[in-house]
Amino acid sequence: MADVSEQIAELSDRARRDRAAFEAPADPPDEAAALEYLTEGVGDVVALYIDARTGEGVRFDDTEFALLERAMNDWLELYAACYGTELDGAYSVREAAELLVDTHSIRETAVLLTHVPERDRSQPWPRR
Repeated sequence: MADVSEQIAELSDRARRDRAAFEAPADPPDEAAALEYLTEGVGDVVALYIDARTGEGVRFDDTEFALLERAMNDWLELYAACYGTELDGAYSVREAAELLVDTHSIRETAVLLTHVPERDRSQPWPRR
């Protein structure tokens, strides 16, 4: 696996740039932008975490882990903002990884973590 520290720094920088460039949609939801934050952001973080923990058993130091979680939470906040929802993300990358393994869907993972968008209770929902 390439240098994990460099990958974490890149993800962290990208998340900060995305936050700085973010403009809330005039007419939420902007589902395309929300999905992009999930696939190009949250998904990258969770994939790195899963690869590092299962492939080579990489141990993150406290700073790396904090940067990884902050990047994931930044993108989850942007995802929610695309739906017109303000969120103060404090989600665990480990929990996100477990949900992704269970659901096989980064979108379902985000919905289960954030409850955004609020689901239609008349529709069937995947069980954990």
